[in-house]
Parts: sequence; structure tokens; C-alpha cells
Amino acid sequence: MLEDMDLHAATEAFARYLADARRLSAATVRAYRADLHDLAVVTGAGELSLIDLETLREWLWTATKRGDARSTIARRTAAARAFFGWATESGLIEVDPTLRLQAPKRGRTLPKVASADSMTAVLDAARERAADGDPIALRDAAMLELLYASALRVSELCGVDLDDLDDRRCTVRVLGKGSKERVAPYGMPAQRALDGYLVRARPALVARGQGTRALFLGVRGARIGPRAVYDVVRRLLGPETGSAAIGPHALRHSAATHLLDGGADLRTVQEMLGHASLGTTQIYTHVSAEKLTASYRLAHPRA
Repeated sequence: MLEDMDLHAATEAFARYLADARRLSAATVRAYRADLHDLAVVTGAGELSLIDLETLREWLWTATKRGDARSTIARRTAAARAFFGWATESGLIEVDPTLRLQAPKRGRTLPKVASADSMTAVLDAARERAADGDPIALRDAAMLELLYASALRVSELCGVDLDDLDDRRCTVRVLGKGSKERVAPYGMPAQRALDGYLVRARPALVARGQGTRALFLGVRGARIGPRAVYDVVRRLLGPETGSAAIGPHALRHSAATHLLDGGADLRTVQEMLGHASLGTTQIYTHVSAEKLTASYRLAHPRA
């Protein structure tokens, strides 16, 4: 019977569908699962048949009252639409209650960006810490250089294997969102940092584990995880930028902004970042507006 379908069981089946059929990232699957768990907790609905449009509206209104960000509420709306659309197509429910569900408009928040001078200071400091040959310091310097040089997501960095590096062309192959593969370039500073890590540090780290083809390793010799990368970047980036909360994505934002500041065209930056939509990349043009204003004041006779 349709009315006997358990919401928790349906959520787990939906999560498997997202991972196996849609091939969404583990982070997206976790977020959608958490959103649907929140729906069950807030509404007290244990069965799919108990959830209608008004129930969903009350759920989103509760999230608004408790101060959830608009981006979070928009994602929860998207999660509900995807879930109930799937449930309808799968024959678990007869009518999709999200057909008239409106998502709140998302406010555009400009990304946190470190200045080019700050990034130079951060990378120089990381290189100096690695000068004595400490394996962890060498690894950290190489991770920072590659994150910034290739504008990688932290999940992409963690997924890089040794075979993904092409040191002749100075490129790295990564698996991005939606399991889309792309090749990103990096420069000679990153190449030197990688060489130092691969020759002087990685053998010592891999000896602590059971052997892996992962490029970057944790202290126990296994593939490094996102949490460890976050900790490294916050520790090294925070003092120079004045924000202890700044994370790996700030390096990606900074790289994209600095590319545009340096004259790269928007399509090139889109391809390098692996954005499916040019509109996603365009947010960096707002960050670069300060440079445009400065150039105008210097060059225009009536500025």
C-alpha cells in the first residue's frame, strides 16, 4: 500500500539512487539525506502519505524562523523536489506535493578572496617551513601550491592519484562534481613543491601505511581526507589573511579571481574550475570589479 511507505526507508533508497544512478558527490548525498531527516523530525511524519504541500511549507517556514540561511532553505527545497519527484516516478506516491512548492530567492554572497600579495606570503611561508625537510611541512606546501595553482576543490585534491599528475605538461587530472573529469594546469612553483614532496616526503609517509596510489597522504600513510586538508589550510592561511575560518575553497576563489584580474577570459576560467554553467563563474567578475575601477581611474581622462 502506498500509505504504508516509510519515510526513512524511502530516504535511504533515494540516497542510493543519487549515488548510483545520478552519480552525485558523497557530500551532496549526505546533505540531501540530512535535509530529508530534518523534514521527518520537524513534521513528525513517518510515512510519505502524511506529507503534503502545506506540511512542506511549514517545514521551510520553521527553518526560516530558526535562522537557517537562505541558501540552506533553497537546498532543502531542491532536496524535497528531487525526492518527491523520484518517489512519484518510482510509484511510491501518486501525487508529487512539491509541484507548487516555491523556493526562496537566494542572495548572492561574494566569495572570500585573499589578495595576491597575501597568497604570495602564505606560499612563501609554507615553503620556508618545508626547508628543513619535514615530511608534513613538505606535503602541506605542495598541497597549498596545487590547490591555488589549479583552483581545485578540496575533494578533488584528496582524490588525486600519482598517475593523475603529468609533470611534463604540468597538468593534473581530477574528478569533479557529477564525476566529470577535467585536466587543470599548474605552474613551476607548484611543480617544484610537488617534486620536493614526492622525492623527500612521500616515501616517508607511505612507509607508515599499507601502500596507496594517492598523491597526498596523511600522517598514517593513507590517503589524506578533506578534514585534514581543511585543518592545514586554516592553520597556514588564517594568520596571513586575518581570518582563522578561511578554508581550502578560499584558495579556489582566490585563484579564479586572480586569473580574471590577470586577463584570463571567463570561458577559460569556467573550464579550469569545472563549472557546468558560465553563470556560476560570473560571480568572480564582481570580485574583480575593484581592479576595473582602479584601472579606469588611472587610464580615463575624465576619471
